[in-house]
Amino acid sequence: MIPFRIDLKAGLPISDQIVYAATRAIVSGAMRAGDAFPSVRALSKELRINPNTAHKAVAELIQAGLLATYPGIGTVVTTPPNSTLGERTQLLETQIEALVVDARRLGIAREELVQAMERQFERLTPDPGGKKTR
Repeated sequence: MIPFRIDLKAGLPISDQIVYAATRAIVSGAMRAGDAFPSVRALSKELRINPNTAHKAVAELIQAGLLATYPGIGTVVTTPPNSTLGERTQLLETQIEALVVDARRLGIAREELVQAMERQFERLTPDPGGKKTR
């Protein structure tokens, strides 16, 4: 069983959806450094996707520094690499832009958007005991 949930959506590359779901699981604390990550074979079988697609997603997560592979052990979650705040936020620029565009289209004020983001941030922030808050 894969340690995160994914709802395959039309119009978005499957590998991108897997990367997003896995990243979300890692940053929310659902998956921690040292946890085993499913093999390409397991991902492709469980999600019923092409192994090349699963390989692409795993390769992107390795490139991002979220996963590492070890001979005889397999693929595991790593401690995210240190980077500057600017480098980390730059990774989100496209998603932030899409969020702002959608908020404006829906008539959501800046303050409401910031409050909604703060609620989601708190919801996905792990507490010291290892469980998500709220």
